[in-house]
Amino acid sequence: MTMGKFNVIVEQGEDGYLLSEVVELPGCHTQAKTYDELLKKTKEVRKILRIQVTRKY
Repeated sequence: MTMGKFNVIVEQGEDGYLLSEVVELPGCHTQAKTYDELLKKTKEVRKILRIQVTRKY
């Protein structure tokens, strides 16, 4: 399964953590202390949510 391209919003929270949200996948968001860790976590949660959506339909 190819992952395709997604739009990701990255912001820094008041506590210093970085936050990401995948616009095309509602509920697909995560947080991390570093940008590298944030990208890794975002890819993981995106993959999990895409699998759940695929199985649902």
